[in-house]
Amino acid sequence: MIVAWRRHWPHYVAEALGLAFFISCASLLTVLLEHPASPVRQALPNEVVRRGLLGAAMLFVVVTIVYNPWGKRSGAHINPAVTLAFWQLGKVRLPDAVWYVVAQFVGAIVAAQLMSLVLGPLYAHPAVKYAVTQPKPGGEALAFAAEFIISFLLMLVMLKALHSSKLKKITGWLLGGLIALYILIETPYSGMSLNPARSLGTALAANSYHGLWLYWVAPPLAMWLATVLFRRFYHGEDLDCAILAGCGPGTSSPHSPEEEPPQYPDE
Repeated sequence: MIVAWRRHWPHYVAEALGLAFFISCASLLTVLLEHPASPVRQALPNEVVRRGLLGAAMLFVVVTIVYNPWGKRSGAHINPAVTLAFWQLGKVRLPDAVWYVVAQFVGAIVAAQLMSLVLGPLYAHPAVKYAVTQPKPGGEALAFAAEFIISFLLMLVMLKALHSSKLKKITGWLLGGLIALYILIETPYSGMSLNPARSLGTALAANSYHGLWLYWVAPPLAMWLATVLFRRFYHGEDLDCAILAGCGPGTSSPHSPEEEPPQYPDE
């Protein structure tokens, strides 16, 4: 663990910053679109339209995280469930996977606390509620099923794209588009998380933990199952690396020759 930290700490910092940026943008956009005092909220009374705008904005947030130099450096997992899937595929060594997950949780918690400090009452307003993800009136069972389905599909799309020479360079755009669609149609069921660290960070800021367990169980379980099934039935190109921007060996890699990318398969 100590050796891994000394060698790859910039990757871990990039993961923390990536998820912190995601949560900060989601929080600011939620205040802008949902707080009753916001002129945008007043101009757009239709909730579906506001969710559509949030989804479109978050698409570009995801793309920014995936394709910026720091995102290419770490792989832009920004999700413990994604990192565990890459570990299961043998593309991330266990010490690095542990540090990735720790960094993601730290980034999420710090970002949510910072947003709480900066936005204050705006962030705490019931219409915003710290951008927390909680089961909606349908209950925890429906929220669990919804989180499981969207996480399963997200991982399948990610794996298919990253294993394709034609699609791997646009994986970030595909995932961003899928997240935008989820925000539009799935938010009324579970709040649309996909991410245990993201849900914990906002839950701590809100001091509200209703249904938190399902965001810790459904996404990792669904992504694990998707990975198992993909490995069982897929026969084609191999996965070059655990980088959502896509990469290939040699000159197509986003990493300089002297820098080791975050691909640490166990031998």
